[in-house]
Amino acid sequence: MLIDSHAHLEMEEFDSDREDVIKRAREGGVDFIITVGTNLALSKKALAVAEKNENIYATIGVHPHDASQTDKKTCEALKVLARRQKVVAYGEIGLDFFRNLSPQKKQIEIFGLQLELAHELNLPVIIHDREAHEQTLKMVKASSVRRGVFHCFSGDYDMAKQCIDLGFYISIPGVVTFDKAQTIQDVARRVPLSSLLLETDAPYLAPIPHRGKRNEPSFIIHTAKKVAEIKKVSWEEVAQVTAHNTMNLFGIKVYPVN
Repeated sequence: MLIDSHAHLEMEEFDSDREDVIKRAREGGVDFIITVGTNLALSKKALAVAEKNENIYATIGVHPHDASQTDKKTCEALKVLARRQKVVAYGEIGLDFFRNLSPQKKQIEIFGLQLELAHELNLPVIIHDREAHEQTLKMVKASSVRRGVFHCFSGDYDMAKQCIDLGFYISIPGVVTFDKAQTIQDVARRVPLSSLLLETDAPYLAPIPHRGKRNEPSFIIHTAKKVAEIKKVSWEEVAQVTAHNTMNLFGIKVYPVN
C-alpha cells in the first residue's frame, strides 16, 4: 500500500488533466491521496476533488503565504467546511520566513488563530515551516495541538526529535532523492519508520528521475524507494508502515478501492 500524504490536486497545474493524474496514481499503486487546501477557495476545491473521488481526502486551512488576506470570517468559513466527511485535517498552516509573501507578524497571528481552531475542531494539523523553525516550534509547543505532521520537513534530526516528542509525524518529500539533500537524508535515516510519512507536495518538488517536471502522486514510489535504500529495508515495508501512519493520523479506516 502506498499513500501520498500531501499533494495539491486542487491547484491549477492539474486543471487540464486532473482525472488522468488520479488514474495514473491508482494504476501506480497509490491507494490514497490527501489533497491539501492552502486558502479558502482552494480548500473548497480540494474538498470537491475529494468528494468526487473515493480514494482522495481533503484538508482545509490557510497557508502562510495567504495570511495577509485572512481574517476571522475566513476561519469561520473554514470551520463550516470542516464538518464535511472527507475533511481529515486542518492545514496547511504555519510560517514561511523565506519568501515572506505575508508579513511575519500577520503570519504569526493567523498561525496562532488556526492552531486554536484546529484544537477546537479536534483535527490533526499539517504544519508548513520554512526558515522559521524556532518560531514554529515555539508556537506549536505553546498550543494545545499534539497531533499532526511537519510537512516537507526541512529541519535537522534534533528538530525532528522535538517534533516527534510533541506527538507529530515527520513527512519526507521527494527532495530526499536529491544527491545533495544530506540533511533530510540524515533525518530519514535516524527517525524511526513509525514516525514517518511520505509525500509528493505535487505539483512541486518532483523526485529524481522526474526532477524539474511537474510532480504528481504516482511519483511517490521514488521517495519510498529512496527511504528504503537509506534505511536498508524493502520499499514495500516503507510503503506499508508509512501508509499505516498516514491512516492513523488522518483517521482513515476504509479499505482502498482499486
